Amino acid sequence: MTLLEPRKVPAAEQPRPTEPSRAIALLRDLGLGIRFASSGGREGWTRTVLTAVGVGLGVALLLVASSVPHLLEQRSARDQARAEARVSRNDTVPKSDSTVLRISTQSEFRGRSVEGFLMRPEGAHPVTPPGVADFPGPGEMVLSPALKELLASPEGRLLKERLPYRITGTIADPGLSSPGELRYYAGSATLTAAAGGHRLAGYGDQAPPEPLSPVLIVLVIMTCVVLLVPVAIFIATAVRFGGDRRDRRLAALRLVGADIRMTRRIAAGEALFGAVLGLLAGLALFLVGRQFIGGVEVWDVSAFPADLVPAPWLAALIAVSIPVAAVLVTLTALRSVVIEPLGVVRNSRSRRRRLWWRLLMPVLGVTVLALTGNVDENTTVDPYPIAAGAVLVLVGLALLLPWLVETCVNRLRGGPVPWQLATRRLQLSSGAASRAVSGITVAVAGAVALQMLFAAVGDDFNRITGQDPSRAQFTTSSENVPGDAAARTIKEFRATKGVQAVIGTVEVYVTRPGKYEGDIRPTTSLSVGDCATLREIARIDSCKEGDVFVVHPRNDKEMTSWMDQTARKGKEVEISSSIEPDGVKSKRWTLPADARTVVSRPDPMGEDHWGIMATVGAVDPSTLPGATVNAQIKVDENVADVSEYVRNTAARIDPGMSVYSLHSMTRDRQYASVQTGLQVGATVTLLLIAASMLVSQLEQLRERRRLLSVLIAFGTRRTTLGWSVLWQTAVPVVIGLVVAVAGGLGLGAVMTRMIAKKVTEWWVFLPMVGAGGALILLVTLVSLPLLWRLMRPDGLRTE
Repeated sequence: MTLLEPRKVPAAEQPRPTEPSRAIALLRDLGLGIRFASSGGREGWTRTVLTAVGVGLGVALLLVASSVPHLLEQRSARDQARAEARVSRNDTVPKSDSTVLRISTQSEFRGRSVEGFLMRPEGAHPVTPPGVADFPGPGEMVLSPALKELLASPEGRLLKERLPYRITGTIADPGLSSPGELRYYAGSATLTAAAGGHRLAGYGDQAPPEPLSPVLIVLVIMTCVVLLVPVAIFIATAVRFGGDRRDRRLAALRLVGADIRMTRRIAAGEALFGAVLGLLAGLALFLVGRQFIGGVEVWDVSAFPADLVPAPWLAALIAVSIPVAAVLVTLTALRSVVIEPLGVVRNSRSRRRRLWWRLLMPVLGVTVLALTGNVDENTTVDPYPIAAGAVLVLVGLALLLPWLVETCVNRLRGGPVPWQLATRRLQLSSGAASRAVSGITVAVAGAVALQMLFAAVGDDFNRITGQDPSRAQFTTSSENVPGDAAARTIKEFRATKGVQAVIGTVEVYVTRPGKYEGDIRPTTSLSVGDCATLREIARIDSCKEGDVFVVHPRNDKEMTSWMDQTARKGKEVEISSSIEPDGVKSKRWTLPADARTVVSRPDPMGEDHWGIMATVGAVDPSTLPGATVNAQIKVDENVADVSEYVRNTAARIDPGMSVYSLHSMTRDRQYASVQTGLQVGATVTLLLIAASMLVSQLEQLRERRRLLSVLIAFGTRRTTLGWSVLWQTAVPVVIGLVVAVAGGLGLGAVMTRMIAKKVTEWWVFLPMVGAGGALILLVTLVSLPLLWRLMRPDGLRTE
């Protein structure tokens, strides 16, 4: 050793770095990574902005999802606050200075529900519904802003005919379940209890909501998993935008003396900065979008901005997990990359991906679901194993996709020039392409499984009504109206535009006069209608005006015997009101001795009618006291807005008349709510996936700008490059959709077995595959303008 050479200090004598120095080094390297991300010129800012936009979209949707519990809670609270205050079963509401008579005037307009009430105060200080400042006077109404806007528009012309009231105010937010709700309260000076008015003493129903069935709980859990897992996968993909350029920059840092640990900390700093910027962007998107949420309706569902408040613990979890996940994903990605001081990033053939650990997650997920056991109506559902099993399966599909893409593209050979360019690019680096389609793969797989579940349990929540919509499409009912008005009702319905036939009867109760045996007076009904109507509700061979029939029920000897005690041919019956037999003066009528006996026939509602049936020539319906009008209406469905004409006629005759559509099958309300929630969430998730795939596609094109410029400079045609880019997208998409279909069908079969059902639909994946393919095609078309702009020779210039 010469005098000029420094003395080598043994390793044992070298001072070890203290803990503070390690912390300082960590902070310094993280800060250096943040500086690269924030001041790396146009390239650095472009990469950071793409990452922030991608993460921000995911964060915004996660914040919306974390607001759902508060939204549902507030919506339920408003519904309970405006519901009628309940009294005990044996108590009646006494008349007071604050009580109100009201009747529901609920209707529909072009498929949308219109909630309404006709009200009359019984004192000087009537109770008012939530959100209503002043009680509406006779002929006045207060209504929701959405209904007011609809009535003022040309579209609401037909509905305006149904609501001929003067508008005196609007219902405030506390009285509405959502901004798009159509609701009104109208005042009346003639409403009485005899006309169907119900006495109300106050508002506010404190009864607990009806619990969901265990099967619906499973559907809700799966819906949340299917909607949120693609968002999480996309966020993990977004933090890896610009990975190739980052690796080359880290290699340059190795050249000037940085070691492996330092380069990883610098990369973590870059990812951390992009994730934090994405958090802020997502928060800004959420806050700005929340202001406009009231004007947005998806599947007729909307929300007030004040309802979108994330749960504090969920918001804190999002704020912490996103940066941590960004750092972990970045460090994990760097483990598979060799960064050296020379050669930038090693371009030798990368190690083949291993399959065994990628299969482990879906197999583990299926095992967890299988061990969870069957779910039935008597089972207490534990949501955690179900959610964990579904998440493991879906995430496992995302992990399996890169291996499948790599394995498949390595076997592709030959073909046209665009095809060879695309396959060679995928063979060199298929990871970015796999990550770009992983979100749509998981979304389609989850949607297929969920649709299989809905198809399997659909029959349990659908009830066959027995109604026959081919004989009539609407039924109406109006109680305790004068006989002349009842007869006029049927005539007006028959004169309504688009109405082809009316099965209309005017009905009252008839009892046996005089002395009788037993404690209950023998009673039956008297229905008056024309011959066409009577043939629809009884098996009558011949009928002419003046005929009277005694109609026996089918296969019910006990009811037939009871009815015959009243309907005695040649004897009198006593006619009284169908609602209050003692409140209206009764009259007597003699049942003709030549009345024929026939058997009842189910009407379009699927119901049997028996008792005495008479034609208009035998009994004048205008003379019947307190009658009930029943009309079943057949319309020409080719007439535009024919249902609105029917409802307008009903409202003009009696605002309290009930009008219902006939359906051969009805769906459980809770099941329909869960399905609507799925549709809303799936729509929002697909929009996010479309936006995220567009961002990912733009990032990949930006990474290949230099290569595209080189190919253009050497004379490659633009169409050739365009087709190559399309094939580069299409090949991973096809593989991803195959994985999605297989994984979705498998997950759906396991979940269906869990709820002890059989798979009824194996082809539900076809619409999902079509939607996924259309989404990919749309993203590719939108990215073409940027592709043409990047294919210029001036892209070879560099700084």
